[in-house]
Amino acid sequence: MFYFVLTSNLRAKGFMPLRDVCFRFSKSRHYNNSGYAGKWTKNPHISSNFISRLWAQTRNANRQGIQQRAVILKTSHKIGVVTATTLLSISVKLKESIAHCEMKRYNSQKKELKVQLLEKEPEFNWKVFWIFFNPQLSAFLAAVLLAVGAAILNIHIPLMLGELVNVVAQFTREHAGNYLCEVKGPALRLLGLYGLQGLMTSGYIILLSRVGERVAAEMRKSLFVSLVRQDIAFFDANKTGRMVNRLTSDVQEFKSSFKMVISQGLRSITQTAGCFVSLYLISPKLTTVMVVVVPCLVATGALIGSFLRKLSRRAQEQVARATGVADEALGNVRAVRAFAMESRETELYTVEVDKSSRMNESLGIGIAVFQGLSNVALNCIVLGTIYIGGSFIANNDLSAGDLMSFYVASQTVQRSLANISILFGQVVRGMSAGARVFEHMVLEPTIPLKGGISIPLNLLTGHIKFSNISFNYPTRPGHVVLKDFDLVLPPYKTVAIVGESGGGKSTVAALLERFYDPDNGIITLDGHDIKSIDPSWLRGNAIGFISQEPVLFGTSVMENIRFGKPDATDKEVYEAAKMANAHHFITNFPDGYNTVVGERGVTLSGGQKQRIAIARALIKNPRILILDEATSALDAESERAVQDALDRATSGRTVLIIAHRLSTIQNADIICVLSNGNIKEMGSHETLLKKEGLYSELIKRQRTNEQK
Repeated sequence: MFYFVLTSNLRAKGFMPLRDVCFRFSKSRHYNNSGYAGKWTKNPHISSNFISRLWAQTRNANRQGIQQRAVILKTSHKIGVVTATTLLSISVKLKESIAHCEMKRYNSQKKELKVQLLEKEPEFNWKVFWIFFNPQLSAFLAAVLLAVGAAILNIHIPLMLGELVNVVAQFTREHAGNYLCEVKGPALRLLGLYGLQGLMTSGYIILLSRVGERVAAEMRKSLFVSLVRQDIAFFDANKTGRMVNRLTSDVQEFKSSFKMVISQGLRSITQTAGCFVSLYLISPKLTTVMVVVVPCLVATGALIGSFLRKLSRRAQEQVARATGVADEALGNVRAVRAFAMESRETELYTVEVDKSSRMNESLGIGIAVFQGLSNVALNCIVLGTIYIGGSFIANNDLSAGDLMSFYVASQTVQRSLANISILFGQVVRGMSAGARVFEHMVLEPTIPLKGGISIPLNLLTGHIKFSNISFNYPTRPGHVVLKDFDLVLPPYKTVAIVGESGGGKSTVAALLERFYDPDNGIITLDGHDIKSIDPSWLRGNAIGFISQEPVLFGTSVMENIRFGKPDATDKEVYEAAKMANAHHFITNFPDGYNTVVGERGVTLSGGQKQRIAIARALIKNPRILILDEATSALDAESERAVQDALDRATSGRTVLIIAHRLSTIQNADIICVLSNGNIKEMGSHETLLKKEGLYSELIKRQRTNEQK
């Protein structure tokens, strides 16, 4: 490195010795380029003597060139000092590994790339927007015609005012009678124009309001459909608050901007164009001055706008982050209260809101400056109009009525351009919000919701086979959860998977439900690859899933159980509740099955929620049942009630149990011990105890913990 730096910058003869020394120094490095295992190895020729010789030769070289190259002397002396100091530092740290430096640089570049990807701003998707806008095109065109008509009338108003002023200027007080007769015609025509313009304005605003509301409604529905279709991995990587913000705030922002920009923007643009025509007809000279000035204002506005657009997008993203913090805190308010973390959550939310406030304040300042400069420029145009127009009147090139018409028309142009400058901020906000909404609409899930074969239920046995499965979660690509995993679930048998926390037990259940697809390997159901099976049929008819933390909806008990089979009769709901050992406590509620359970079942105990979840899974009579640590979070009494329900539910089904409490799976037909992504042991409870392996160790450890 030193060689190339010196040869490219120092061509003087006097620096040849220094170059040679540095060249020898560069040759003294020994770098092992095997991955990131490269190292500096100390060369025996490099020592403090080397530094001394290097400095001496540099000094001599400087002295030799002192008479002929005074400028080079000064530069070379500085380079010599810097080089010697640098080499001294290198000689002291000679044993440091270059691999560490390279890896650090690599990680830094990776982080920078990640930040760039995260901060990449979505582009407004005009194709998607057209899909929603096209059905409303006829109403929009009608609104455009009304807006153009109103603008045309607004163009004639200044001309009528000019005519009225000319009439007024011709009369004095002595001719009052004739004055009233002469004024009556222009005044009535002007009044008629005002009335017709008002009707047209109301008409196009009503039509545009209808267009905006219908477009927004369709956008919300389409976005919701797109979100619920996404893979589970998508929700692993995105916060709920952010998605809710897209459905609510962003769509609302886009709708408001759309209605305002189209209604006011269309009128302003049409009036501006029409009034320029009127201005030209009144006075071509004055109009020429305005035509020269206005493009300069537009160019300046576009320049400021590019900055405001970026700032607006960042501000809206910050609002979404603040919403996400609030959503998490309020959604998990019991955990927040249990750990007395109200102050911390308040602090986190305050930090995000303050960031959002500062960014929006900056955006407001930018828009205010833009609008202020626009108003100043436009007012200067009016002032210039009066000044120049007055000189034309003095030279009899313009009448007072014409100047009045020109002034009113220029005022209309001023208001329209000022309105456009205000709307510019709305355009920025609206397009930014729309871009984020459309960004999620075009996402396609890798696992479709529908499509594929369905196995007749009377032929479905529930034979499941995992073959050579490898998997890691998309949000943790470097962490392998399952590797070369094999497992067979025989029909009508109960298979339990046990192991340490984080070993991949729940992942097996998630893969069977096809929440994710494995990276390698195949999962079959009755010999059919589950990728070829209709996912909706698989989850809706073949598999019943009961998780550790059942999720109930804020509606009645009846509707929560019927969620598993929307077309179920009341009798089927009662039977499922009885099978789940839930009928007794449900009927003891004041409203029975019509009792509203509150958000996420907050009014029920853990055991009650779990039994309702079991009833919800059993109402569709699935051939396969997945129990993902269904009793691990319950107390002893609730566990017994739930376990009794599960014992009845598992009869005649293929059952996969993900177990934490080993006492609950001792009667399983097959028990598998999962460790490091593989099945290490397999057999019945008695067989595994006799082996005195991992299963036996887990049993002993759990008993010891229970005794403590």
